[in-house]
Amino acid sequence: MSNTLTRPKLNRRSSIITEGDHRAPNRAMMRAVGFEDEDFNKPIIAVANGHSNITPCNAGLGELAVAAEGAIRTAGGMPQLFGTITISDGISMGTEGMKCSLVSREVIADSIETVCRGQSMDGLIAVGGCDKNMPGAMIAMARLDIPSIFVYGGTIKPGNYEGEDLTIVSAFEAVGQYNAGRIPLETFQAIERNACPGKGSCGGMYTANTMSSAFEAMGMSLPYSSTMAAEDREKADSAEASGHALLSLIENDLTARKIMTREAFENAITVVMAVGGSTNAVLHLLAAAHAAEVDLDLADFEHIRQRTPHIADLKPSGKYVATDLHKVGGIPLIMKMLLEEGLLHGDCMTVTGKTVAENLSRVASRPPKDQDVVLPFDAPKYQEGHLAILKGNLAPEGAVAKTSGLKTTKITGPARIFESEEASLKAILGDEIRAGDVIVIRYEGPKGGPGMREMLSPTGAIIGKGLGDSVALITDGRFSGGTYGLVVGHVAPEAQVGGPIGLLEEGDIVTIDAAHNLIEVDLSEEDLAKRRKAWQAPTAKYGRGVLAKYAKSVSSASQGAVTD
Repeated sequence: MSNTLTRPKLNRRSSIITEGDHRAPNRAMMRAVGFEDEDFNKPIIAVANGHSNITPCNAGLGELAVAAEGAIRTAGGMPQLFGTITISDGISMGTEGMKCSLVSREVIADSIETVCRGQSMDGLIAVGGCDKNMPGAMIAMARLDIPSIFVYGGTIKPGNYEGEDLTIVSAFEAVGQYNAGRIPLETFQAIERNACPGKGSCGGMYTANTMSSAFEAMGMSLPYSSTMAAEDREKADSAEASGHALLSLIENDLTARKIMTREAFENAITVVMAVGGSTNAVLHLLAAAHAAEVDLDLADFEHIRQRTPHIADLKPSGKYVATDLHKVGGIPLIMKMLLEEGLLHGDCMTVTGKTVAENLSRVASRPPKDQDVVLPFDAPKYQEGHLAILKGNLAPEGAVAKTSGLKTTKITGPARIFESEEASLKAILGDEIRAGDVIVIRYEGPKGGPGMREMLSPTGAIIGKGLGDSVALITDGRFSGGTYGLVVGHVAPEAQVGGPIGLLEEGDIVTIDAAHNLIEVDLSEEDLAKRRKAWQAPTAKYGRGVLAKYAKSVSSASQGAVTD
């Protein structure tokens, strides 16, 4: 693309700045950051990036932002870089700090939207890595509705110990294994030292790779970009290609909401089910749909789950990591297989300027031979998707169960009540949990936490203790994308607002039946009504600051835990 790009009608900022002498101060400010006379008629492109060395997920984003910046300039745009934040879920997991993780999704969305609105940006590239970077950018793009592309920072390569691939989840599970006497101290320390060998987001089909895959499936990232390794050259090449692609979107006035349609969200959900993605995808896609004013609810996830086979054997419940999927064809292979089966909308537009079907025209429709990362449709890992939406008298608004890797999808047992994640973990590590128990962790919801912490420490300890097939866990909080086992999260209404999960007592008999989409307690409506009358909401844990503001504004998990 030449530098003589015709300025499109939507170039609001440059047209405003060049109107009349009263705009001279605006031009003067921009000259100070490198603008020349001819640059004021070029599209002004935001390059929002979450570079930091807080987490390996985001440690390489600066280089990608610079690559995108150079490509935008070459293609005829004027890039302007700014930063946004990130929280490392893996580092904050199991601590009070984890309450800020979901909050960071809103901060990221608000910060990107604020800058792009305040500076009248004509287009947006967002470069992100850790879990909340993708949904935060999705929400901002949907609100702004300007031409936009997401650049994923890339996945980490697997660690290795004694010939076995490791991820961050390996370290969490090693805690339970060591505590149960199943591995010696030397092995425990070796797993911790080798689990994360370099830059990139957590390597399995955990939340970061799930959301990058969903974004690619939705058409908001370039094909193949969601499973690239952070440290490989092709990741920088993809960032440059994204910069060039954005200028084409501006020329054609192809804005975010023209891509983020109802059908595009259905494509994203379908791919998430096919690859065994994180429960967090439900929360984040609901939130992004809300921002895009797309009608989407929990029932849509269940409908798509029932028709979509799980065809990728990826961690946490499978054998492989995202780089293995990339080697055999990545998300385009998954999408082409789904398209051939009539499970995707092939006419959806994407950031390439082509439809899904056009992007996939040269992609193989069958998985390669001599590999078992991606399985054929006639021999899937599971016949249906793995994220089941449950309802019942314990979750009238709904809850999300992850069923992959389970020997059984039903359990009935006594409730073991814990008012926080820390209390439950102490009981698990202290051998107070028995086979058949249903662990209940409450007051960890969007308002009650606040911030809806992920429960990877308890679930990792359960797996490490060897109880993954015999113990269930339910919570109004969330689960890490690395969690597996019979776990049910996002229980709504949450305990803090008087939801039934807050009315449970120790020993109540709880049934989880994912095959029949059921979660209930063996209590009559009269019993629940009596307990509800006696229940009182706990005092909010925070009176001021970001967590207090979040708790006051956040909606139910069944609506995506949105704040607007």
